[in-house]
Amino acid sequence: MSDSVMNLDGQEVSFEKGETVLEVARRQGTFVPTLCWDERLDPYGSCRLCVVEVEGRRMPASSCTLHAEKGMVVRTGSEKLRRMQSTLVEMVLSENPDDECPRCRDLGSCELHDLATEFKVGRDRFLGATSNASKDDSNPFLLRDYDRCISCYRCVRICDEVEADHAITMTGRGWNKGIATAFDGLLMGSECTLCGQCIYTCPTGALADKKMVNQGSIPGEVEVTRSVCPYCGTGCSINLHSRDGKMIGVTPVLDGPVNAGALCVKGQFGFDFVNSDDRLTKPLIRKQGELTAVGWDEALEYTANRLKSIRADHGRKAFYAIASGRAPGEGAYMLQKFTRAVMNSNQVDNCSRG
Repeated sequence: MSDSVMNLDGQEVSFEKGETVLEVARRQGTFVPTLCWDERLDPYGSCRLCVVEVEGRRMPASSCTLHAEKGMVVRTGSEKLRRMQSTLVEMVLSENPDDECPRCRDLGSCELHDLATEFKVGRDRFLGATSNASKDDSNPFLLRDYDRCISCYRCVRICDEVEADHAITMTGRGWNKGIATAFDGLLMGSECTLCGQCIYTCPTGALADKKMVNQGSIPGEVEVTRSVCPYCGTGCSINLHSRDGKMIGVTPVLDGPVNAGALCVKGQFGFDFVNSDDRLTKPLIRKQGELTAVGWDEALEYTANRLKSIRADHGRKAFYAIASGRAPGEGAYMLQKFTRAVMNSNQVDNCSRG
């Protein structure tokens, strides 16, 4: 046996130095439930859902913190483990509200309710007192419903470990535990940059995009289209979410080659203009003082003639072009090409510069 082989559910599998048992199992396609784990974060081991049986150990071990070793024999799906995991999910559910989860309703099932479906459990068996941690927060982007918080602290950890903002922290103990900003102030008064990382690591409905939830009355399935954020030249990968032909929001792509799940506030929340009633849907030409809808052929001919006359009458320096940060990179390239090659001007800029 080589130095990088272990036994996983009766099969010999290889692993890389430093890999955890959970990482090996996930790579093999083995189901190991988790709630506190995010591949971008340091292992935390608080939810205990990822426990596995290891030959030679008396008690099950947390697979997200357990490093793979040569000759290790691991079992992930015994009846005993499934009973433990099922009970843990029931206990977590019992502390959550029994109303409809807005995140599940509008964006697709959250991790917690996915596991509830997987284990076929509800919240009634351990029903008792519940925490009441939510309070009003007037920020325009992040829904914070901490009555649904399960204290996995993924939001705090991603704010610290990935974003290095340290805008939120763990607070309180027992029923008073929760998530808060420094001095328990509002989010807009904290170090938060509104990047949205916290809402996309949250495994429940405790955190969500305010603009994307509460649209449950709109029929139709959510369609997801992968794209690239147009706001600057970085090239962050994004998912465009739409329902019935209407865009409802944006989420980051976790495996994006540039941003790896991170977005700035504009890339995360700055797409309201897509559904604006003020957007032009056909070309307009001013006739007798009034903007009048015309066909594309007439509009292009009119524009070409006007540009020619401006260049002839005032010279090439009379022409200046500025590209929108909301336009794709291909559009910006064509604009600068047109400015330089057709209008013979070097006066071209972009509103995202700087």
